[in-house]
Amino acid sequence: MNFVKLAEDRYSLRKFSSRPVEKEKVDLVLRAGQLAPTAANFQPQRILVIESSEALEKLKRCTPCHFNAPMAMLVCYDETASAKRNYDNYNTGEADASIVATHLMLQIAELGLGSTWVAHFNPATIRQEFSLPEHYVPVALLPLGYPAEDAAPNEQMHCHRKPIEETVFYNTFS
Repeated sequence: MNFVKLAEDRYSLRKFSSRPVEKEKVDLVLRAGQLAPTAANFQPQRILVIESSEALEKLKRCTPCHFNAPMAMLVCYDETASAKRNYDNYNTGEADASIVATHLMLQIAELGLGSTWVAHFNPATIRQEFSLPEHYVPVALLPLGYPAEDAAPNEQMHCHRKPIEETVFYNTFS
């Protein structure tokens, strides 16, 4: 599959099968995240694999958007490990974690699994339930697994894209 086709076909899965994801596939997904580029190659991402029934119950206390997936990945960054821009001390951690999460999602899709990016979670509850170190910042939850037999993309949202002329500019924005 070429990349554009993969990007076109991937959709936000919100209906999962109960079928467990094989360890080899989880390992491949995590490898894709490990290979993601980060600022100055500092690799501040910290990924929590949530797969035990106890951990999945904790997840349900953090967000209504767990979709009863058989597992999830919590993507965070370590504020003490992320690059800071010289000019204004901009912390690249959120961008780095977002790139990593995108790599995870695309690898998940390439393997025939599904996921969705969940930002609707309570960070304080996540911190408490999963004992996050103070300097870890949660960025995204990725519920993941095999699609349920009747799962399908939301047609109203999946295929709708603004014309490229509205989002891409050359040499100046004016």
